Amino acid sequence: MLQQKKLILPFLLMAFLCLGNVAATLAAELQYTLSMPEPHTHYFKVEADLSGANKKYIDFTMPVWAPGSYLVREFAKNVENFEATDKSGKSLRAEKIDKNTWRVYSNKADAVHVSYDVYAFEISVRTSFLDASHGYANGTSTFMYPEGYEKTAGTLVVKPYQGWDKVSTGLKSTGKFTYTFPNYDILADSPLEIGNHPVYEFTTNGVKHEVAMYGGGNYDPERLMADMQKVTEEAGKVIGELPVDRYVFIVHNLDHGGGGLEHLNSTTLETSRWNYGTEAGYNGFLSLVAHEYFHLWNVKRLRPLALGPFDYNQENYTDMLWVSEGITSYYDDLIVRRAGFITPQRYLDIVASSISNVENTPGNKVQTVAESSYDAWIKYYRRNENSNNAEVSYYTKGGVMGHLLNMDIMRSTKGEKSLDDVMRYMYNRYYKQLKRGYTQAEFQEGVEKIAGHSMDDFFRDYVNGTKTPDYSAYFNAAGLKLVNENADRNVPGWGAATAASDGKVLVRAVNRGSSAWEGGLNVNDEIIAINGYRIDNNDLSRILSEHNIGDKLEVLVARDGKLVTLQVPLLKDKTIRYHFEEVASPTALQQEIFNKWLYIKNS
Repeated sequence: MLQQKKLILPFLLMAFLCLGNVAATLAAELQYTLSMPEPHTHYFKVEADLSGANKKYIDFTMPVWAPGSYLVREFAKNVENFEATDKSGKSLRAEKIDKNTWRVYSNKADAVHVSYDVYAFEISVRTSFLDASHGYANGTSTFMYPEGYEKTAGTLVVKPYQGWDKVSTGLKSTGKFTYTFPNYDILADSPLEIGNHPVYEFTTNGVKHEVAMYGGGNYDPERLMADMQKVTEEAGKVIGELPVDRYVFIVHNLDHGGGGLEHLNSTTLETSRWNYGTEAGYNGFLSLVAHEYFHLWNVKRLRPLALGPFDYNQENYTDMLWVSEGITSYYDDLIVRRAGFITPQRYLDIVASSISNVENTPGNKVQTVAESSYDAWIKYYRRNENSNNAEVSYYTKGGVMGHLLNMDIMRSTKGEKSLDDVMRYMYNRYYKQLKRGYTQAEFQEGVEKIAGHSMDDFFRDYVNGTKTPDYSAYFNAAGLKLVNENADRNVPGWGAATAASDGKVLVRAVNRGSSAWEGGLNVNDEIIAINGYRIDNNDLSRILSEHNIGDKLEVLVARDGKLVTLQVPLLKDKTIRYHFEEVASPTALQQEIFNKWLYIKNS
């Protein structure tokens, strides 16, 4: 008993000290100020005021990545002029102790003020940008956090450049250009669009949605808001609840661009400003809207275990991006179809094209979709000339996996359930009940619960393996078969992507197993002549059409300044081009599943 008391006393002392630290953290107050006095120079000025810390030193850390974009981007590289003072304005010693952390020796000062400049001239949904026309601040590339105070609530004051009168953000406003946040995660996850942009509104399920449109474009605001409303309504039907009381779209309309990044109650979208003028461009934008909006549930709430709480200092690895991004890709065009913007046939063409894309990627036989998810940090955003041979996209293949899972579930439940039911179950189970992320095994369990049978083979062969699915066997549930239009084409293929540059024909990529691959053609080779005749980039298709499988081409290339002659054997073009066809005499159940899948109403 005495020994137990000896153990208990230090434990109580430690607990007391921990509670004291928590109390000190809760008592601390934090305020950021964001200004942009000379926007044409592309510098944001950031100030952070922390009071109530009373520590010998405080470490201020700049994140290295932006959640939702899985690459270490080293945002500290854009930080300049870091300074620290106490509340009287007296300078405090500060030093950089690692690549992204500045230590302020506060000597137990009651209040610490730090300021620094952030160079912001990378226009993307993942970074920050500032010029004479507008400012866009992404949290992790703008705001440092004082270590130990990540859970401290605070205030953000924005000081727009003179003449700018709009700030659009998901943060809660408490006054003009003044916002509150409950913790750093929310501040980091709430980008800001600053300038004189128009803001449009629509309401979905009683929730106001704001759309900040920077950059102009050939969109019709009234039509676009009505159509975005339809898309968001259909997206909300999947899970069955809208977990926000306000939502903000920030849209960057640029000369060239595309992409999006999800946030807890907002998103940033990037598109070409003239995209809205064609049916393909307009529906493509609505698909982007659907994709990022569906992340409201899938990723921002229902998430793999590794994706939250975030470690902003290093990679956060998960093998489940094929669900987070791929299943979201499955839903984006499906939601647009459900909203009535694309025809059933057009949707089938999109699905067939996605499957063709996967099967035409040599890396699909090298990298599993789970490995693609895990290696996103070192591969997906760092593509090179060989990426197509070594990798597969967790977006595209994950979307294809979504289609196969959906067909399997609809077949085994006779059309009663679908992938929607899996997502609802997982959302309610892990986000709402357990309040945590899930593992791959738990996602498999969720699928099995809805499908009513083991999914071991599926996850072994297609998620953690590279086996080619029997696609027609899956889509037979809806009375469809997948047909390769090129199956009977006995023509030679080339397998090298080339580009004309200053009158030269340069090799940019070589596909594994192709004629060019087997013949030894290298990236950066300049193709000078074939079979003794000088060529330009337009000659390649003609030359192929004049030869047969089994022929050899004598290819003269310049490689690193040397002339090299290659004998390239012409192999069969194995490029796949899928389309769907109906099976002969579909059953009533197949027709029912087809209609339910494609949202075709019975007349």
